[in-house]
Amino acid sequence: MPVIVNSADSTSRSAVVPDEYLAMLCSPRTRQPLRLVDGRLESSDGNEHYEISDSGVPRFAAEFVSNAGRAQQSQYDGMVAKYVENLGYPHTEEYTAYLDQQLFDVLPAGSLGTVAELCCGRGEVARLLDRRMSRYVGIDVSAGMLEIARNDLPRDRFFFAQGDATMLPLRDRTVDNVVMLGGIHHVPDRVSLFREVGRILKPGGGFYFREPLDDFALWRAIRKVVYRCSSALDHNTERPLRRGETESALAQAGLALCDWQTRGFFGFCLLMNSDVLVFNRLFRYLPGIRPLTRAACRIDHWTTSLPGLRHAGLQVIGVARHADRMPEDRDPERDDPGARRGVTPGIDIEQHRDRVPV
Repeated sequence: MPVIVNSADSTSRSAVVPDEYLAMLCSPRTRQPLRLVDGRLESSDGNEHYEISDSGVPRFAAEFVSNAGRAQQSQYDGMVAKYVENLGYPHTEEYTAYLDQQLFDVLPAGSLGTVAELCCGRGEVARLLDRRMSRYVGIDVSAGMLEIARNDLPRDRFFFAQGDATMLPLRDRTVDNVVMLGGIHHVPDRVSLFREVGRILKPGGGFYFREPLDDFALWRAIRKVVYRCSSALDHNTERPLRRGETESALAQAGLALCDWQTRGFFGFCLLMNSDVLVFNRLFRYLPGIRPLTRAACRIDHWTTSLPGLRHAGLQVIGVARHADRMPEDRDPERDDPGARRGVTPGIDIEQHRDRVPV
């Protein structure tokens, strides 16, 4: 049934879909360009229509979504408040700041141009990289998460759309870089996801990700139990990365892995799982928890820098590019750049406290 939108509604919604972003959008079904008609997005042939929320977020995944995407949509729409609360604990902020700086080490210098964040949640990359981007598009399947992002972040700087990461509403070669922070492990069909990443990347662009890792037998055994016992996790759709499997899926999508570093050990296990470890939430009341967390970051960094444990971390920071544009001198097995330069693990939260969840 067609939706009737009054002219005032149409004007307000049109105003929050700037032309520069409208030109980037397309139908996730047919890849047709889109136009604004009566406060909705319409395909060029007039056969497809997509609603826009009152806050200006196009709803591409309201109906057109994969089964796995729908499961994640339901899960995260039902736990938005708890998810945001978990991010605000002081120990979570401190450890996240350390991981953020590990990500900074692999990002290119200077402007990142137009960036797409897939499975963006409440816009973590927008908060983290902000002025390093000339343009930002955040895509997530959860309408609840996107409403937080849209309400918290400036409309003139960031654009958000609800969509499935395996069927993106973005035209070919529209972004300079793609970033995912904790989203890949929510997508069972990795090849389709990576193909979409490759499709929207401009020549020379990079795919940067930070994800849970499952290569170490100890963590694999613990996760197997935790995932099945915790109501906050869905073992049917969530699957941490493994190096060989990820590299193979990237290759099938025409992407090549050019960097793979693991971080996080016992400190991460204890301090970064407040969604499943109830006792973890009590750490926020512990005097001195911030310096204790920073010390744990240093210990974890040292541990995952040891030759026998370089691939045993709980998190991986990776980089991939189009296979036919791989720099010849890049080595995915290279040592940690920070360790080679003698750089102390970055945990100076004051340097970017305004970009860390509070």
